[in-house]
Amino acid sequence: MAVTIDLASLVLSIASRTKSALDLTNTLDELLKTYSFSFTDGTGANQAKNHWHDQRTLGASASENLDLAGALTDAFGNVITFTKIKAIIVFAAAANTNDVVLGNAAANAWIGPFGAAAHTVAVKPGGIAIFIAPDANGYAVTAATADILKVLNGGAGTGVTYDIFVLGVV
Repeated sequence: MAVTIDLASLVLSIASRTKSALDLTNTLDELLKTYSFSFTDGTGANQAKNHWHDQRTLGASASENLDLAGALTDAFGNVITFTKIKAIIVFAAAANTNDVVLGNAAANAWIGPFGAAAHTVAVKPGGIAIFIAPDANGYAVTAATADILKVLNGGAGTGVTYDIFVLGVV
């Protein structure tokens, strides 16, 4: 069954304000900024072909390897073999005690936004990691050699729960 992206829209809004009380007046610095990304069906810039999402839980000190090229299945039961990742979002549950750590798979590590196979990103409890690559290249995925995203519970004693969303080209 052919799966196509009907709509993929990612929006990040920032609303931040600081103020300072002076003798006769108040000063205000306000930032209102929205970054938005829209993807249509295809393989070029601002395009994707499929997505995968899940909520997952890792036990204390546990880890898992997510195979981005051939082991994940979409909502229709189709195996997804990503060749490029256009966006990856990981949200660590606020109730977590430990960080959710991404990257540094022992073999066939997906490098993506990490810069090198051994690099990691720690997502703090209640925090979110967002990586978006809307250009035609995205973050490359190479089946059997650079396709494993390791997800690790960053500590002992308690489990961690996280939500993950991956948008890419197959």
